[in-house]
Amino acid sequence: MKKYILSLAAFLLLGTASISAQRIAVLDITAVLENMGEYQSAQKELDKLAADWRQEIASEYDAIKGMYNKYQAESVLLSDEVRKQREDEILNREKAVRERQKQRFGPDGALFKRRQQMVQPIQDRVYAAIEDFASDQDYDLILDKGSATGILFANPRFDKTEDLMRKLR
Repeated sequence: MKKYILSLAAFLLLGTASISAQRIAVLDITAVLENMGEYQSAQKELDKLAADWRQEIASEYDAIKGMYNKYQAESVLLSDEVRKQREDEILNREKAVRERQKQRFGPDGALFKRRQQMVQPIQDRVYAAIEDFASDQDYDLILDKGSATGILFANPRFDKTEDLMRKLR
């Protein structure tokens, strides 16, 4: 039992010694991207495109709501066949609008693809700069504090965001 405890203590001691020798930096990728003019302009263009599409879809839903209200007001006067036809017309139009919404805003939608086309080259450039920065400064680990990575505390002395921004300028 003593050998086991001694082995465990030696392992922990050696493990702690090797961890303390690693160089760690913390960056805020969101701050870096938001300070880049090309990223800001791409984001503005994407936001405008999304707002236009949202407005278009909202007006389609308003038109469908108007059709439904008109149908409800007239439904008592309509024959079963005309009532069924109007219901199908409303449902088909609503289905078409939902499909258009999915095509534009879905996970493989036009907005996602456009975002990849515009933002991906900028992000690739930033990540290449991070790799260069890490190898130039001999960092072993760089963490992103700007995203939901689960970092609850980071010592400010590890934050190298400003150094990276200077490198990108």
